[in-house]
Amino acid sequence: MKDKGRDTLPADVYLSFVSSLYGNRQTLFVGMISHVITLAFVFVKTADPFFLAWGALIVLIWGTRAIGMRYFDRVDKSVLGMDGIRYWENWYNLGAVGTTLALGTACGYSLLVSRDAFAEIATIAVTFGTMVSVVGRNYGSPRTVNYMVFSACFPIAVGFLGLQDFYHAVLASLVIPFAMTTRSMANGVRTFLYENVLAARELATIADRFDTALNNMPHGLFMLDADHRILVANRRACELLHLGSQDRLKDCHLDVVLRFGVRNTFFNAEQSRTILRQLDELLKGERSRALVQVTEGLYLEFTAAPRETGGAVLIFEDVTARVRAEKKILHMVRYDSLTGLPNRSYFADLVQEALAERKKPGTVGVMVLDVDDFKHVNDMKGHVTGDRLLCAIAERLRRLTGDRVLAGHLMGDEFVLFFPNEVNRRDLEARMRRFHEQLRGSYEVEGMTLFVSFSAGCVTVASDDFRLEEMQIRADLALFETKSRAKGSLTVFEQEMDARYVDRQKLKEDLREALAGDALSVAYQPMFVPDGSRIECCEALSRWTHPERGPVPPNVFIQVAEEMGIVSEITRFMIGRACTDCATWPAHMGVSVNLSVQDLRGTGIIEVVSEALEKAGLEPHRLHLEVTESCLMEEPVKVQAILQELRARGITIAIDDFGTGYSSLSYLDQLPLDVIKIDRSFVRNIGEDPRRFKLLRGTVNLSRELGLRIVIEGVETEEQLALINKYHCADLVQGYVFAAPMSLEALRDRYESLGGNPDEPRRRGRRVA
Repeated sequence: MKDKGRDTLPADVYLSFVSSLYGNRQTLFVGMISHVITLAFVFVKTADPFFLAWGALIVLIWGTRAIGMRYFDRVDKSVLGMDGIRYWENWYNLGAVGTTLALGTACGYSLLVSRDAFAEIATIAVTFGTMVSVVGRNYGSPRTVNYMVFSACFPIAVGFLGLQDFYHAVLASLVIPFAMTTRSMANGVRTFLYENVLAARELATIADRFDTALNNMPHGLFMLDADHRILVANRRACELLHLGSQDRLKDCHLDVVLRFGVRNTFFNAEQSRTILRQLDELLKGERSRALVQVTEGLYLEFTAAPRETGGAVLIFEDVTARVRAEKKILHMVRYDSLTGLPNRSYFADLVQEALAERKKPGTVGVMVLDVDDFKHVNDMKGHVTGDRLLCAIAERLRRLTGDRVLAGHLMGDEFVLFFPNEVNRRDLEARMRRFHEQLRGSYEVEGMTLFVSFSAGCVTVASDDFRLEEMQIRADLALFETKSRAKGSLTVFEQEMDARYVDRQKLKEDLREALAGDALSVAYQPMFVPDGSRIECCEALSRWTHPERGPVPPNVFIQVAEEMGIVSEITRFMIGRACTDCATWPAHMGVSVNLSVQDLRGTGIIEVVSEALEKAGLEPHRLHLEVTESCLMEEPVKVQAILQELRARGITIAIDDFGTGYSSLSYLDQLPLDVIKIDRSFVRNIGEDPRRFKLLRGTVNLSRELGLRIVIEGVETEEQLALINKYHCADLVQGYVFAAPMSLEALRDRYESLGGNPDEPRRRGRRVA
């Protein structure tokens, strides 16, 4: 290795080499004593005062060096720079070179001046002995070695050469390899030590970095031997397991550490065995990781990697936040976010678990609940109130079900219940009815008391034959029967319901085919002037004659169409056919078509009407569009905008079945209306009930004040017609007293007969369905 100069050495290495010069001082003292004794003996032998004086000089040099070394000891080495270190190296060199120069001079003096054989041997021997110590003491400074070797050997070589003898000249030449060997040995020791110092420093740096990384990593770490004893533990491991100091864990068995720790006992023996078993499984490759619950609020996940020499490296981390997040996500997946009840999917899992845990066969049941008039709560009280009502219902469900019944939330205002094993079907049905009665009643929501009833359907079956999806379908069928027949009650599924359901599904398919095949027809019920002399408008009514069932009542197939979401297609057909037929009627006659709730949920109805009018060539004012109050309940602002757009295009807007809704009078002012059609309920019994007739007249007077034309529906008797005409209650009359709904051909015959005989008294229509 090439020698490192003092300027190329790192400061700490340079300082360590210089410090080595000032170490091991007893050797200096021993050397000084040996030098002085040798010179003293030479003085006694030769009686030459030079040697006595030279011994005193060596003592003086040693004393000076001793004082300098004391000063060096007091210096703060941490603040020394390169110049400071060099100063103390030079100081040492002065003393060391002074000593060797004194010894070399004594040798030269013995050879050239004294010429005493003993003096020559003694001085040269002690000088060469000192040269040997140069390697062991002064390797740290190459300058010191060079100066000492030169100052000691040069006088000896000069002395040999000064004798002018061949043999002494040979001795002089041999001094040179001795000096070179001494210098080389010192350099070799220094190079070796320098490389070891650098290696040690690098190892220390690596060890420090490793220790820093190990103790600052977010994971806990145990390095174990083959017997599961801890060889290395980092700071994080001690923090996670509350183990105290790392040093105290060395050589402790992992089982002891996990069970007792250093300061806290947090694992019982069973937990410790579980972890060790999982650790063995990790090392065998049977699992990739192990999740351990240390305490209620701490979860650790362990992984292990085997070591080639046996044992393992065990790494673990705090995954409490992740576990909590996973539990939260799992809860969100399994439970309804509003009510906190199990959702449809998790409810099915819970039912399967309950069936799997049953100890003996029995009768089980499923009940589906629907909140009656929940839409009315949302519309009148707001969706926030509706949501809180659902939460209150869910809370009562939890209280009533307890641990014996499973409750879940399907969607919207629908809930589902599962009743586990009972003794027999009759007991289970009785229990379901009691539960249904207990659930209905008053609910407190935001300071309001709301009375809530539930329409319910249920089904019972032997537990061995239970299939949740099939049972839920049957419960839904029973619920449909409840809504159709006795709202607010409970219906138990019967096989006939299944047949009716299949029949209804078949009816839906047939209706879809009929609509696609243009198999629907239109009937018209005329609206007469009060004296019956002229028809001014006709209401278009949809009719369907089934090829197998015969005529299907409109209230049946219209309801089916609404369930299927195709009622707007029927409306499109009706508007198109009505406009086409009306275009062939006398110019004073108009046609009226009913719009459904679904028609007014979007602006598409405007395009449908415009296309029908354009295709038929019909004036817009001859088309009357009738809307019921139910159409206005969902989104009144949107419906009002649609009606205003239709009216702006010249189309006549009428409100149908007026008086059957919740707030009829308010619509008369808010909506763009032209005609008000008073419902038949106002006309019924007006001859026998004066109060009812007064209500009819009041409504008529209010409507006239608002500039609305009045059509009275459901006039069936001459007595009703006479009262209406006497008090001028109607602009138009629609009812069986004049005519029932009829075909297009019959209508033509009717208005032609009226037109052909204007003076002929009005003709009564037959009361036909």
